[in-house]
Amino acid sequence: MVKEHTVDKQANSQAIADLTPAQKFLQELWEEHLRHEFDTHNLEDTLATMVEDAYVNGIPVMTGGVGKPAVREFYSKYFIPQVPPDIELTQISRTIGTDRLVDEMLVKFTHTIQMDWMLPDIAPTLKRVEVALVVIVQFRDGKLAHEHLYWDQASVLVQLGLLDPSTLPVVGVDSARKVLDPSLPSNALIGRASDRD
Repeated sequence: MVKEHTVDKQANSQAIADLTPAQKFLQELWEEHLRHEFDTHNLEDTLATMVEDAYVNGIPVMTGGVGKPAVREFYSKYFIPQVPPDIELTQISRTIGTDRLVDEMLVKFTHTIQMDWMLPDIAPTLKRVEVALVVIVQFRDGKLAHEHLYWDQASVLVQLGLLDPSTLPVVGVDSARKVLDPSLPSNALIGRASDRD
């Protein structure tokens, strides 16, 4: 489910070796939470990693819930059963503080099922998607207090054929691939705009 791939493996290895016991606990708790969401698909075990007033906020499309009853409804109806079977999460970087963890990931999936958590009211397109995602996890009292998730919704819509990149300053899969390979060309959209003048 979550594979590790970093642009700078040596820096990542050093960061992992330098974790305090408290930071290791946060990392293990987050990985347990992810395992229940994406591998076991176990709602109760997922919720057990969270405080009672936890919230989840999928920023680009405003999905999630506030408080355990709303988070339970979101996870049980719109998230856990709507995770594509071929989803892959590849960790790019991880930063862990005293009460917060930030993961930068590459998410790959085929849009074979309804995914209201990311694509509300969009029927499956059967198209492949690769998108960079950043999640900021806040911890309190030894559990997850909240998750803020950010991704490039325009890139997702371009890849699904729902947004035309020729008329807007947006890109498709290239934005995710540049996360893995910073040497890919920059400023293509700027160049495209200058070519039109």
